[in-house]
Amino acid sequence: MSELVLRHDTARVARLTLNSPANFNALSLDMIDALSAALRDIAQDDGIRAVILSGAGKAFCAGHDLRQMQAARGDDDAGRAAFDALFTRCAGMMQMIPALPQPVIAQVHGIATAAGCQLVATCDLAVAARGTRFGVNGVNIGLFCSTPMVALTRAVPHKAAFEMLTTGEFIDADRARDLGLVNRVTEPDALADAAMDLAQTIAAKLPAAVQMGKRAFYDQLRLGLADAYGSAGAVMCENMLLPDTDEGITAFLEKRPPGWA
Repeated sequence: MSELVLRHDTARVARLTLNSPANFNALSLDMIDALSAALRDIAQDDGIRAVILSGAGKAFCAGHDLRQMQAARGDDDAGRAAFDALFTRCAGMMQMIPALPQPVIAQVHGIATAAGCQLVATCDLAVAARGTRFGVNGVNIGLFCSTPMVALTRAVPHKAAFEMLTTGEFIDADRARDLGLVNRVTEPDALADAAMDLAQTIAAKLPAAVQMGKRAFYDQLRLGLADAYGSAGAVMCENMLLPDTDEGITAFLEKRPPGWA
């Protein structure tokens, strides 16, 4: 795997680390491709039940690589083609995260700005260190964060998202938790342990149920109320017919731990 993304497995949890600290783990084309490759590998790994995504160095992720973007401008046609390739590949990578069978937890520190904030909003869960700053502040340099907006508006209330997008102001970790952008806030020296504790809690559940549940979660969000209940009910039926679910219910009634592998 590319050294731009490091993978370290602990029991049933895979930790992916964005490893370009010199540019605050910017989402260059190479970084996007490396993270996409890592996610594809994990999607096929039945031994992994949860994923932690973190960043090396002083920050989680500072967004797209502005130097690379400036260098790609060229004339109108060449620049448009280069930017289209960048944003298309980035959008594809972002969409891999909710489609991944395993839940993905962002472990966030330092800053998460622009596409870095998008990455946090895209992950299924997030744990942040106190002192972390979040922003979609492209507007400050004349570039509205239109693609980060897609994930942000699906993670936080619309008026809060619009304020962030139009003012370019940062919010802190506690405000991010209040808005629903992150789940938990912890002290910096406890961040890695907090993310791992959450991942291990999820990893201890029946993987088939979690995978069905994650897929159903995102499917029903796209539906109207009646269709959402119909879709979710079908998943519940499918889940109930699993032998391991029968074992889980029997174990609960018998007041013993389930005998799952």
